[in-house]
Amino acid sequence: MATLSILGGRVIDPASNVDLVTDVHIADEKILALGTAPPDFSAEQQIEAKNQIVCPGLIDLSVRLREPGAEHKGTIISETRAAAASGVTTICCPPDTNPVIDTPAVAKLLQHRATEAGMAKILPLAALTQGLKGEHLAEMGVLKEAGCIGVSNVLPIVNTQVLRHALEYAANCDLTVFLQAHDKWLGHNGCVHEGAVSTRLGLLGVPETAETIEVARDLLLIEMIGIRAHFCRLSTARAVDMVKEAQVKGLPVTADVSTHHLFLTELDIKNYDSQCHVNPPLRSQQDKKGLREGLLQGSINAITSDHQPHEADAKLSPFAMSASGISAIDSLLPLSLRLAEETQIDLITALGYITHQPAQILGIEAGTLTVGHKADICIFDPNCQWTLTPDNMHSLGHNSPFLGWEFKGKVSYTLINGRVVYNNLDSR
Repeated sequence: MATLSILGGRVIDPASNVDLVTDVHIADEKILALGTAPPDFSAEQQIEAKNQIVCPGLIDLSVRLREPGAEHKGTIISETRAAAASGVTTICCPPDTNPVIDTPAVAKLLQHRATEAGMAKILPLAALTQGLKGEHLAEMGVLKEAGCIGVSNVLPIVNTQVLRHALEYAANCDLTVFLQAHDKWLGHNGCVHEGAVSTRLGLLGVPETAETIEVARDLLLIEMIGIRAHFCRLSTARAVDMVKEAQVKGLPVTADVSTHHLFLTELDIKNYDSQCHVNPPLRSQQDKKGLREGLLQGSINAITSDHQPHEADAKLSPFAMSASGISAIDSLLPLSLRLAEETQIDLITALGYITHQPAQILGIEAGTLTVGHKADICIFDPNCQWTLTPDNMHSLGHNSPFLGWEFKGKVSYTLINGRVVYNNLDSR
């Protein structure tokens, strides 16, 4: 039975509202004790964590691994290694791989390769419809048995009747539906937020209503069917208000927001910077303010990286033709810490957005340092200052608008099931 002690760190566990300087003792892959170890306990390994923060391993609700189908952008090995170096121990993989996660074989392949890599736990989302085409329902029950944690549309389902049947099927299988609200027709070919900036740059815009109309349709169906649903990566303040109203009414809905939508706006696109080409697009200053308020007020429940690594050439085309997405897993923790500083919230609240609350959304026993739970742990130095550069990004993709940003807070160790999978000292 492997044993390990983490000594003298500031232990922060949002799930149990713990914030104190103490020791963490691990045995048989689980948290054995906080504070004083049992008399018969002997640690085979010790980690000195003085002046460090010890928290649950981060849980990221949206990570594109690029495998299978786009291994030139990233692989399960490269991106789970980046996850480990970023303190992320559990990642949720959307179904838009190639082939799509609409068969048990693809779902099991991802989990098998993740187990082989041993750097992060992968929870695949199954497709709502076959091939994500929005026509025929996927075999959700079989996919759940194959390890899929939920189902997702990713691409818009135009036919409302198909969406209704898909939600009913998911409800029968007791699966959470992960919805990305985007009206296919209103957002067709758009690449930036529709407004003064899109007009000035001469780029086709995506109006706010491309998101809010879809949110309204989804909420009405959720209310009718009674299904548990999660809105992925909201980008508009009005959509946040709609979700908040639904939550007040008692609908079982949650929502997340990406780190880049909490920090960037349409103004950051300026000289057609393709690193800021994302979907949904960066919105207005008012939207950014609304997203932050939604997070602080509890209508948005989690922060995600929305990690989408690309090869360098994918961002070299003109803005509208460049690939959308940010390689963002490296910056998930430092941006969350920066948000806490800017909004003056305590660390236990900020870390809850990327640990305990994503675990609740997924319905998994993770994101906590409670005794008896798996020892998935992140240890980081909150005072370490560093600058994000291509050289210190661990992801295969270096496409990020945050390159050159100065951050505070760097991961020292990451543990999965009580085993050290990342040690910053070894990576130097």
